[in-house]
Amino acid sequence: MSKKILMLVGDFAEDYETMVPFQALKMLGYDVQAVCPDKKAGDIIRTAVHDFEGDQTYTEKPGHNFTLNADFDCVDSNDFIGLVIPGGRAPEYIRLNKRVIEIVQEFHQAKKPIAAVCHGPQVLAAAGVLDGLKVTAYPACQPDVNQSNGQWCDLAVDQAVTDAHIVTAPAWPAHPEWLAQFIALLGAKISI
Repeated sequence: MSKKILMLVGDFAEDYETMVPFQALKMLGYDVQAVCPDKKAGDIIRTAVHDFEGDQTYTEKPGHNFTLNADFDCVDSNDFIGLVIPGGRAPEYIRLNKRVIEIVQEFHQAKKPIAAVCHGPQVLAAAGVLDGLKVTAYPACQPDVNQSNGQWCDLAVDQAVTDAHIVTAPAWPAHPEWLAQFIALLGAKISI
């Protein structure tokens, strides 16, 4: 069985929500292929750091340049065992890409594990795959979840929820829970 995981990103994806899962999953031995609509392997996306500093919403600062390692136009969902959708600003516009929606629907129909964090569930909502599922996201995304008939879970920023084959979290402070639940869905076991 393939150990490939697809990551859907775009310019101004959240830095930690892109870099940390990409590196952590690679560390576990997965072949993580990061793609972006209209870009190819070797192209970069610019990321943004979202921080929680006591304001009414997150603040945004420049992040790192992140190099894509696969071509979006070559994605065949049959080649992958899981899907990761980081948050940030990228989900609000990559969800407008017809092929992004098809990819998400293909993973959902095959019941392959899907992990979305922060604004990532906006892509799941646009793909129409949240009906009846318990979902969390950055709080400003609650209307997207509600409009797509998902069951909103109001969780602490460091928590995650899994329902069926989809795991979601509010933001990067949930990485330990979110990634642990995702790799459990993938069938991996880690112990010390």
